[in-house]
Amino acid sequence: MSKISTELVRLALNGPTMGTRWSALFFAEHGLDPDPIRAALQDAVDEVDAQMSTWKPDSDLMRLNAASVGVWVTVPARLTEVLRLGLEIGRASGGAFDIGMGDAVTAWGFGQEAAAPAGIRAAMTAPRRPAHEVLEIGESEVRKSAPIALDLNGIAKGYGVDRLAETLRDHGIAAALVGIDGEMRATGLRPDGEAWTIAVEAPDIARRTSHSILSLQDAAVATSGDYRHWVEVQGRRLSHTMDPRRGAPLIASPASVTVVARSCAEADAWATALMVLGPDAGAAIARRRGLDALFLLRDDEGHARGVGVGQLFSEEPAAIASAGGR
Repeated sequence: MSKISTELVRLALNGPTMGTRWSALFFAEHGLDPDPIRAALQDAVDEVDAQMSTWKPDSDLMRLNAASVGVWVTVPARLTEVLRLGLEIGRASGGAFDIGMGDAVTAWGFGQEAAAPAGIRAAMTAPRRPAHEVLEIGESEVRKSAPIALDLNGIAKGYGVDRLAETLRDHGIAAALVGIDGEMRATGLRPDGEAWTIAVEAPDIARRTSHSILSLQDAAVATSGDYRHWVEVQGRRLSHTMDPRRGAPLIASPASVTVVARSCAEADAWATALMVLGPDAGAAIARRRGLDALFLLRDDEGHARGVGVGQLFSEEPAAIASAGGR
């Protein structure tokens, strides 16, 4: 047995957040009290939820949504950071990632209420401008130039993962694997010098199985897919990912898109954008942006076929080499 294995103990912490659970895996010296770290991690994700939730009517995001057009609203720094990143990726993706789809998300039943036909019609017929054309962000204030319902579900969980990693770093833990609902970020290496291993899930509605394995070091991964979060409308299963061009769920899309990036917030948002763009346009923009992305496409028999972009996913291997975040 190696000396390091006798000195370190494996710690796996978790807790509730955003309707799911956060997790943190790391190794520490014997005798370390995990309770203060667990509390700090919980506080970190609670702060993200309190600022960015659409399920909490008193969140800072919902306060911004309720504000009148043209009125500057003071918002906390973390929400400002996520809004800026959301608008940046919105512009870079040509509007495929749009944080202004809150009305459509609610109308189609992905919020707290069931799908509403009147709301669906309104969402599909409303004139739309992407959020990056409507939202103006100052140092600590935000204002809308037109009516818009903001929704950060395509980026907030990823940002929450980044906050978990930052919180561990603040506690002197430089090597860890943290995640929220499948969005993951790896820092450093395991005690044996190996990278952290993460499964890329197969797009299977009936069961959870892995399609391939990633080994990550100082990088984050997020997946957007059509097989976990969906509603049934008039007997048809519809994915939670919205098409900003239609104000409605995507009809034809990849089964899933997995993106590896420096931060989990970036990976989360780009995975959504590439789902919306599809395998052709999505692969093209991923190449231009230097993104590592894996598109899983279903054939006529329902089997998944991988199309990879970037150094990590240039082929569809069973195991994918270690990724240093770019």
